Amino acid sequence: MTSPFPVIDGHNDLPWERRESHGSGLDGIDTEQDSLHTDLPKLRAGGVVGQFWSVFVPADDPDPVRTTLQQVDLVHRMVDRYPDDLALARTDGEVRAAIDSGRIASLLGAEGGHSIGDDLAVLRTLARLGVRYMTLTHNDDTPWADSATGARAHGGLTDRGREVVVEMERIGMLVDLSHTAPATMRDTLDVATRPVVFSHSSTVAIDDHPRNVPDDVLGRLADNGGVVMLTFVPKFVSRAWADWEEAGSEGEGPLVTVSDVADHVEHAREVAGAAHIGLGGDYDGTPVLPPDLRDVSRYPVLAAELERRGWGAADLEALASGNVLRVLEATDDRFARTALVR
Repeated sequence: MTSPFPVIDGHNDLPWERRESHGSGLDGIDTEQDSLHTDLPKLRAGGVVGQFWSVFVPADDPDPVRTTLQQVDLVHRMVDRYPDDLALARTDGEVRAAIDSGRIASLLGAEGGHSIGDDLAVLRTLARLGVRYMTLTHNDDTPWADSATGARAHGGLTDRGREVVVEMERIGMLVDLSHTAPATMRDTLDVATRPVVFSHSSTVAIDDHPRNVPDDVLGRLADNGGVVMLTFVPKFVSRAWADWEEAGSEGEGPLVTVSDVADHVEHAREVAGAAHIGLGGDYDGTPVLPPDLRDVSRYPVLAAELERRGWGAADLEALASGNVLRVLEATDDRFARTALVR
């Protein structure tokens, strides 16, 4: 890997942003886009060697399966449009091959179990289309799992939810626990036999926000083998910012900095271990970011802050990409048997 901080980021919402602001068009991704957090020049400047592109659709979409397929198609078209810069990847080997060829490995993640329409055949179809993880919930509960910000009517996972998790593991799709309620996290870890991921979350101990991960769950990642990928969203990073938002966002909000993000990274390392942390910035999925992490070109700023705090090269590379590559490799044997449909 050529970058000194070779980032494989767990969650980027550029596909939905392109749908909303550009009519799902792809023109200009290879040039600087001031209105967006993500474009190819910024990715290169940030040392991003791999990206999980979110194929997110809102939970209230009247036809979520159809819209999810459209978002999958958008990512495939984006990769086809820029073949010198992007390469579709599903497995550890395909990610490494893309990086070795000088291209950004492009993986897909579905954000929310509503995307499958409560149909395991749709889940399997998404896997065949290259969707490497599915977040069990988004902001609302599904019929079978509680969301962090939903009504939490189920008390975690239902029996159907456990069936979904078992099927995801059977086909090698990663179970993503970002956005889920703590009871859902714990129930999933009770039944999981393969590593899980949190594609874009932070820590409750630093910012007691419903979207963040409590210490008891972080502590279970070592036994599970999973990875929590720390995010940069101000309300998940700073309690002061979250309080300001909850009070009505009047006046100028408190400053959130790379140091605040680094506090979460260090806490997650302390509790989960250096082998169980990663990065999931949530770029183009939030209107506001810490100014010094304002777009995807800014990952080296975080690396510099962690180096200032005494982090060595091995831990930095594990955080940036090594840990998520290990998780991919641990689940590749099953996922690789699914046929990629182009």
